[in-house]
Amino acid sequence: MKKLFLMTCILCSLLHVKAQDKKPKVAFDEALAKKLGADNYGMKMYVLVILKTGSNTTETKAKTDSLFAGHMANMGKLVEMNKLIVAGPMGKNDKSYRGIFILNTKSIDEAKQLLETDPAVKSRVLDAELYNWYGSAALPEYLPFHDKIQKSSF
Repeated sequence: MKKLFLMTCILCSLLHVKAQDKKPKVAFDEALAKKLGADNYGMKMYVLVILKTGSNTTETKAKTDSLFAGHMANMGKLVEMNKLIVAGPMGKNDKSYRGIFILNTKSIDEAKQLLETDPAVKSRVLDAELYNWYGSAALPEYLPFHDKIQKSSF
């Protein structure tokens, strides 16, 4: 029984390898890789930002609403600058996490400067945790497609 199981595993492994061999190889696009700042693996460094409920909890609702309107407008500016690649809110959680950004910068210091342009972060209504993150250099390429599938804006 053990021999049959072993033989089956080996056969499945060989079939899996053969199936992968049949995938057509996409031609390497050196110009695109260079434009996107890709390394040999097609990857690059970004900064991941986790936005969480900030330490400033004394603002009025009107002021908070204004700060969040500025937050959304600032996100649009960062997208236009090709600095904000991914953004979105998080579901309710026990860590007070509110959302994420992936910033197109290698430097935590540059990311901090970009976050200082966000009124909600600057006023401490949102606080930010920053981490270096290694991901696909092609990540920015999805943004034009988002415009094609978005019916309305915030």
